Amino acid sequence: MRRVGLGILCLCLFAASLLAYVYARQPTPGPTPDLVKPEESTWFTDVTEASGIRFVHDPGPAGTYFMPQQVGSGAAAFDADGDGRLDILLLQNGGPNGPKNVFYLQQPDGTFRDASAGSGLDFAGHNMGVAVGDFNNDGRPDLVVTQYTGLRLLLNNGDGTFSDVTRESGVDNPAWGTSAAFFDYDRDGWLDLVVLSYVDYDPTWPCQAPNGTRDFCAPKTFKGRVSRLFHNLGGRPAATPGSNTPARARFEDVTETSGLGRTPGPGLGVVCADFDGDGWPDIFVANDGAANHLWMNQKNGTFKEEAVERSLAYNNMGQSQAGMGVALGDVNGDGMFDLFVTHLAEETNTLWTQKPRGFFRDQSAAAGLITPTWRATGFGTLLADFDHDGALDLAVVNGRVAARAAVDDWSLGPFWSRYGDRNQLFRGDGRGRFRDVSEANQPFSGQYAISRGLLRGDFDGDGAQDLLVTSVGGPARLYRNVAPNRGHWLIVRAFDPALKRDAYGAEIRVRAGDQTRTAWLNPAESYLCSSEPRAHFGLGTAARVDEIEVVWPDGTAEVFEEGCDADRRVELRKGAGRPARK
Repeated sequence: MRRVGLGILCLCLFAASLLAYVYARQPTPGPTPDLVKPEESTWFTDVTEASGIRFVHDPGPAGTYFMPQQVGSGAAAFDADGDGRLDILLLQNGGPNGPKNVFYLQQPDGTFRDASAGSGLDFAGHNMGVAVGDFNNDGRPDLVVTQYTGLRLLLNNGDGTFSDVTRESGVDNPAWGTSAAFFDYDRDGWLDLVVLSYVDYDPTWPCQAPNGTRDFCAPKTFKGRVSRLFHNLGGRPAATPGSNTPARARFEDVTETSGLGRTPGPGLGVVCADFDGDGWPDIFVANDGAANHLWMNQKNGTFKEEAVERSLAYNNMGQSQAGMGVALGDVNGDGMFDLFVTHLAEETNTLWTQKPRGFFRDQSAAAGLITPTWRATGFGTLLADFDHDGALDLAVVNGRVAARAAVDDWSLGPFWSRYGDRNQLFRGDGRGRFRDVSEANQPFSGQYAISRGLLRGDFDGDGAQDLLVTSVGGPARLYRNVAPNRGHWLIVRAFDPALKRDAYGAEIRVRAGDQTRTAWLNPAESYLCSSEPRAHFGLGTAARVDEIEVVWPDGTAEVFEEGCDADRRVELRKGAGRPARK
């Protein structure tokens, strides 16, 4: 009986795998015409030195194999001082006695000035990730910085400085924090906070590579930790009416009552969005070496984990992989977002497309993503239209977690060079398929580094998405978008004047010509990073925008029929449009 049962089980698993493979090979229809160009061009150039950025990441002493070192540190791009220009925060990981974080303010000429001293952001530690959000609704972006055993909640004072309000806010995470995101899960107008935790790490535990040499521990060596959820209880008014003292905020730890405390996992990447179209934000967590989590919002303050039911827990072979970075976007033009997650070089990165609403399927093979020019271990990743042809492209930054036997580039020194990898770029065709254009992008993809964080933003104001990359033990690099013959574009800010802040969770649809393109607003994406909080659209040959529709976080929808020209930034204010037809 045991042999017969085993045979039936194997036959069923083979049949399921065959069906999944055949299903994944089916082409994804889409209205976008074939936009693949016969010759590829360079999209980015390294402008780090000219920009004034002089940041070098310090992970601590080499050769200690302290696991937080290889996880790396992230960065944030946000307008800290309200002058309309993107500023930058870069995190350090060298410990309490190591170098401090670096905070750069962008100047009118486009260069960056080190404004770290006295900013309140210049603290040392094992700093991991950063998320940006105005948690007290005073019109100023605030921050949370996650750490190995701790976090910092930082209130924007409005004068270029920040105050540490961690203790008084009620936010605490004694575990190893990684990625974080602000989002309004109960739709009460106040941004809540989710913080991922990695593993219950024991730094005294020695780990080895398969060949017996010492190396960093794999996450499966330790137990995973639960993600923590903090409910924003609303701001308290300033101590003196009419003063410039910002309102404070209080949070309540609802990890257990919300349901997130029931299922631990080694969480690294997070994205918050409405996964089933019911108008309420959900939480996707990419777990490292374990099944992913998808926490579905039950609209009553609780969440239910449904990654398996919605086919996001595993790849199409039923395998859990080493989930690191997360990118979200509509790759095939059907109006529903799709999900991309990076993995180890020995695995394949995974693209899940959504159809029907709320359910996903692994389309990595059909998308052309399982046979890149070279394999690498991916971390930060983004879906964005870099050449403005109307189709989302894909960027992945890479760096190994296990030492190489043979090293191609020793520029990182005798220890860290063994972990170097090259970044990758893929050009989308708008139908859900991608072409590897890494070889044509040597400034971005030609250099070995242990890349970790990746964020996007229009740093120079030309309408194109530039990139910032962080790496372990190496410099942060700023890449300017120089893609030739770019199409038209539109950048949209969705702003709620009653809350005085960006409408995190808004869904924005832009109709231009015969195409409708959709974006979802939340800057927490990629890996340990926070990008520019704007929706960016490539419009191809369309020189005018016919209509913009915004579905606001509270579920109301408005249409803005400006009939405006393309190639501009627009700010859409809640209440200024007309109600959308249901």
